[in-house]
Amino acid sequence: MQRRPTLSLNEWAVLGLLAEQPRHGYDIAAELEPGSEVGEVWRLPRALVYRAIGRLESLGLVEPEGTEPGRGGPPRTVHGATPEGAERFRAWLDVPVEHLRDLRSSFLLKLVLARRAGVDTTELVRAQRARLAGQLAALAEPPPPGDAVALWRHHSARAAEEFLAAL
Repeated sequence: MQRRPTLSLNEWAVLGLLAEQPRHGYDIAAELEPGSEVGEVWRLPRALVYRAIGRLESLGLVEPEGTEPGRGGPPRTVHGATPEGAERFRAWLDVPVEHLRDLRSSFLLKLVLARRAGVDTTELVRAQRARLAGQLAALAEPPPPGDAVALWRHHSARAAEEFLAAL
C-alpha cells in the first residue's frame, strides 16, 4: 500500500489558491500577506510560496500552465492545480482538525478557502464539533486556582466551543 505524502499547511494554502485559479507565485504571495483575506489567517513569505509550488509540482498536484511577462524581470510561470490536486484539496476541506490548538490555523484556513471556493462548510463544522467534543468536555470545569496553563486551556476551550456553536 502506497502512502500519500502529507502536505504542510503552507502547501495546503498554496494548493487551495491554485485550485481557485491558475496564478504565478508573486500573486500567491500577495494573497498570503498581512491585510489580505487569506493572509489574515495564514501568512507566507514569497520564498516559501515558491518552495511550496515546487513540492506540489513534484507531487503532481500542480503544473505549469503558461507564462506571463514579469515586471522588469523574467517571465513568471503560471501554475494551476491538476485534477488530482483539486480533488485532494477538496477532500482536505472536509476533514476536521484533530486538536483545539489547530482551530486558529488549519480550521480557519479551511473556512476561508472553502468560502472562496463556494463550498458549504455546514458538514465540516458539524464534524469539527463532534471531533473536539471530548477535548472540550475534558476542559469544561474550571481548574484549581494558581494553574495558569490549565486556566488558559479552560478559557480557550470555552471560546472554541462558542466559536463553533456560532458557526
